[in-house]
Amino acid sequence: MKIEVKLFAAMREQLDADQVVVSIPDTATVADLSAALIQQYPSLAAWQPSFRTAVNQEFAHPDNQLRPNDEVAIIPPVSGG
Repeated sequence: MKIEVKLFAAMREQLDADQVVVSIPDTATVADLSAALIQQYPSLAAWQPSFRTAVNQEFAHPDNQLRPNDEVAIIPPVSGG
């Protein structure tokens, strides 16, 4: 299946795109999606230890299975004060 992944902040700037499309198996998990994203866009590998994945506007566990039409967003770390 193909999943549209929304990008934010520095990750969006790095790829110069608001979203990307990643192909994953029909039984893929959030962890599988992360691996496929890094494989397709190796420049994002530095972000992998710290980004969070949201599915349908809720933070998702790496073991959560994805479904067609899920809304997926990759959230990089944020700081402020």
